[in-house]
Amino acid sequence: MTTKPKVRKYNLRRKRQSEGSADARADAISRIRNATQAPAAANEPQPGTELGEIKHEGLTGRQLRVARRLAQKHGLAATSDYDAVRLLRKKGIDPFERTNLLDLAAAKQTDENRKPTAKDKIKIQLPQTVQNKQQNLPGPELSPSERRDHEIGQIQKDIARRRRRKLFTLFARLAAFVMLPTLVVGYYFYRVATPMYASDSSFSILQADGAAGSIGGLLSGTQFATAQDSISVQDFLESKEAMLLLDRDAGFSDVFKQDWIDPIQRLEPNATLEDAYKLYKHMITIGYDPTDGIIRMEVAAPDPQTSAEFSERLISYAEDRVNTLSGKKREDQMREASQSFEAAQESRRQAQEDLIELQLQGAVLDPENVIVSLRARINEIEILLQDKELELAALLDNLRPNKAKVDGVSADIARLEAVLEELNAEMLDASAGENSLARLSVRIQMAQADLVARDMMLQTAMQQMESTRTEANRKVRYLTVSVNPIPSQEPSYPRKFENTILAFLLFAGIYLMISLTASVLREQVSS
Repeated sequence: MTTKPKVRKYNLRRKRQSEGSADARADAISRIRNATQAPAAANEPQPGTELGEIKHEGLTGRQLRVARRLAQKHGLAATSDYDAVRLLRKKGIDPFERTNLLDLAAAKQTDENRKPTAKDKIKIQLPQTVQNKQQNLPGPELSPSERRDHEIGQIQKDIARRRRRKLFTLFARLAAFVMLPTLVVGYYFYRVATPMYASDSSFSILQADGAAGSIGGLLSGTQFATAQDSISVQDFLESKEAMLLLDRDAGFSDVFKQDWIDPIQRLEPNATLEDAYKLYKHMITIGYDPTDGIIRMEVAAPDPQTSAEFSERLISYAEDRVNTLSGKKREDQMREASQSFEAAQESRRQAQEDLIELQLQGAVLDPENVIVSLRARINEIEILLQDKELELAALLDNLRPNKAKVDGVSADIARLEAVLEELNAEMLDASAGENSLARLSVRIQMAQADLVARDMMLQTAMQQMESTRTEANRKVRYLTVSVNPIPSQEPSYPRKFENTILAFLLFAGIYLMISLTASVLREQVSS
């Protein structure tokens, strides 16, 4: 009982609305007819053809739907229901005229009375999606503020879309150039790489104590005395010569040619010397610490026993090289001292031979003593001759001298004079001429002085040789091993996590460098 008054009120309201709409429709039809009967100016808008006027007519929703269907029937592209009314009126069609409404209803009734075909039955039974064709219709006019807001929104959407696209491109590049190579490297280190066992050792080079008070003595107890030798030994252990010795004695190349070693660390069966040396430098790590003068060596191999054997052999090679270097230094220092000593000996021997030859030429041992003895004999003969002359003078002083005595003393005087003449002649021969005893005596004295000088030179050379030998012995180098190589129980290489992180940083750095370079070049080209 309570619903009937409500239904009545609703019917009355609908009736009033229909009457009002009918009145409004009648006014609009009268305006259109007046407009069609009275010719308007070319530029004057016809009444009832503006959107503002149409909106103020108070058209109902049903009327607007009817206008939209009628516009579609006549093929008019209307953007809204009001625009459909406007286009129909511009074309001279009243969308609310009875004839037009009857034609639209008749067309609808015809469509409804048409016998449905099999296709229609399928459509009714199975509803399908109807795709509306996109039509380029002019949009509604917007105010400046709405247009600005719309443009700002479009710009913001475009910026967000470009940011998303750039971010996606960045992630794609990072995945292609950084993440993927890092994953490949990590897979190699964790799954493919052959574990290597490293043995560590340390050794140093020492020398004997130097002489006190000298520069060598001041530096003999420090690492600077053997720095050059340590660097030479380090270079030797990193050279191809050491690799060839290790390959000859321990089969370095054969160890790394085994099939179970990964392809990157494995040597090919026909590997060249350069390939083996490259792998040798990768497996042997040698460093010299100048602060304490210790050489540290690390040798890696696929087997711990092999690694320790390689280390021991390299240490023995280094010890032989140190001995060779010190031996060469001793030989160089002793060579000059030995040559000086041999030259002094030869000079002394020559001086002795010259002295002996001079002595043999004079057939005497001492020509000076011969000359002195001749002088003594001449003096003695002169004294005897003087005595005989005095005795003869005394005999002749008598009135009747004894003839026999006088003749005897005269004969003695004659004999003494003859002997004196012979001694003077011999003395003259000994004092004058190239082969005189005086000249021979002088030459012998000079030879004796030369022999004395050669003796002194020989003694000096002998002392120098002894001091050089002592100094050479003090400069002998010794290789002392402070840490012996011991086989490792766990593999030292590869360092999986550290190497993977290093690869990531390396690829990231390369990508960053290339990106910065490309951006700078792009900016330079665009400017």
